[in-house]
Amino acid sequence: MIPFNVPHLVGSEIDNISAALKSRQLSGDRAYSKGCETQLSKWLSDQPSLVVPSGTAALELACIVADFQPGDEVIMPSYTFSSTANAVVLRGGVPVFVDILPGTLNVDPSMVERAVTPKTRGILPVHYAGLVCDMSEICEIAHKNKLVVIEDAAQALGSFYNGQPAGTLGDMAAFSFHETKNIVAGEAGAFTTKHDDWHARAQIIREKGTNRAEFIAGQVDKYSWVDVGSSFLAAEIVCAFLNAQFSHLDTITKRRVEILDHYRAGLKDFESRGWLALQTVPQHCQINGHIACCVLDDRFDREAVMRDLLEKGVQTTSHYVPLHSSTAGRKFGRAGSSMIHTDRAGSQLLRLPIYADLTDVEVDTVLHALDEVLNEHAR
Repeated sequence: MIPFNVPHLVGSEIDNISAALKSRQLSGDRAYSKGCETQLSKWLSDQPSLVVPSGTAALELACIVADFQPGDEVIMPSYTFSSTANAVVLRGGVPVFVDILPGTLNVDPSMVERAVTPKTRGILPVHYAGLVCDMSEICEIAHKNKLVVIEDAAQALGSFYNGQPAGTLGDMAAFSFHETKNIVAGEAGAFTTKHDDWHARAQIIREKGTNRAEFIAGQVDKYSWVDVGSSFLAAEIVCAFLNAQFSHLDTITKRRVEILDHYRAGLKDFESRGWLALQTVPQHCQINGHIACCVLDDRFDREAVMRDLLEKGVQTTSHYVPLHSSTAGRKFGRAGSSMIHTDRAGSQLLRLPIYADLTDVEVDTVLHALDEVLNEHAR
């Protein structure tokens, strides 16, 4: 069986965890936490970051920093995970869902612009499969309308747009280190912002609204409650694991990109037959190999294809149920455009196995199995 995902271990995770246990300092914002933040900031062109318990927590933190108020509208793609919308809803805001582009599978900037109303306060673009959205257009729309841009870069660590790292293009960004991501910690994430005052406020918010960071730095003689906040600190054992992963970010990214390139080369023939469409990667974008996906032609029943692939020993999966059509999406948000391409991705997008330990032989096995299954279904 070739599984859909296997978290990659670099080998030094247990050593780091043992060292953390020996230190007897297990709460958040300790040595390994700070080490992760230092390493991540280097990847983000020295933009400061904060490690948090999850990518979801990072999005929630960003929405608090953005000061979204009840009734504020935030534009986002419908083709995303619930966390993107939940972060807005928890502030009393209204997610406004718009369609994606059929090629990149990222949010369509023209739809974003049309969805802006007097109530709009932010844009939340999602870098699907690690492919960075058209941030030049999105940021121009935001600047023109005085909107906050929060990048949902959960899948995009190690990706670039015009040579600039994902997560440094908007006002704030959220990353995920869930076990399905390129760099993993089981459950963890990171928040980053280009604004120094927002970074300072984020430090207070993640410390339950207290100025504890200033106390630890010796800037005040005691700390107290100074702002709204919650518990957005990642535990030291989790950060010890994550710190080991970060030291191999280059090699993990390189290997995943090699696997993705292998898949894309093999799938080109399928695309020429009209069986599927590949994600379009613009020349100015450098992708990190997070997801290997394709959108099947309408002649195929995706669930039947997945079942037949599983019988051949290949585990595949679909992805999101579009938020605009979900129970909570209809309750808490609204559609701001037609959803033709979103609905098609929701019904026809197929994800193939990809992880750093996947071998070239296994990639060929997946491609061969897919060839057999699609040939059978195309008759």
